[in-house]
Amino acid sequence: MKHALVIGGTGMLAQATLELSRNGYRVSVIGRSEQKMQQLPDQNRNQLMPVFVDYSNTKAFAAELIKIQQQGPIQLIIAWIHASGSNVIPCLSEILPASVPCKLVHVTGSSSKLYRFQVNVDFPDQISYHQVQLGFKFENGVSRWLTDEEISTGVINAVQDNKSYQVIGTLSPWEQRP
Repeated sequence: MKHALVIGGTGMLAQATLELSRNGYRVSVIGRSEQKMQQLPDQNRNQLMPVFVDYSNTKAFAAELIKIQQQGPIQLIIAWIHASGSNVIPCLSEILPASVPCKLVHVTGSSSKLYRFQVNVDFPDQISYHQVQLGFKFENGVSRWLTDEEISTGVINAVQDNKSYQVIGTLSPWEQRP
């Protein structure tokens, strides 16, 4: 069975987490809140493995990564990481085994500076790194932020499209963002 890791998979990526579980993945879901984890629908609950850790604590996060891999090698990682988790991506690149190919889909906010991750992290050959940047949408001449459903759908599409960089919604004109 394929194994996916979703970091931040109980909030705006909850639907993406469930979509993976419905499509043959055993999904390790990292979250900080037991309450939010319990809000995930009961569908495919046996495919979901909750992991409670604050990824800003690099040592605890690394220890949990090692435990997660005991459930099988991770082939897909979807990572929504706030600014407090600046060490998460480097930690992933260090701890994942060199013998197992893994696709890393890094989801970032609309104003993130993605270039620094490409420069500062030397990914091993087995990690295929992809960036998905969240934007906004225009409806009837008014801009709005993306819904959780649009984000989850966009991320799942990005996993399937296999592009190195993708924007969900738009980033321009920047001065008209919500």
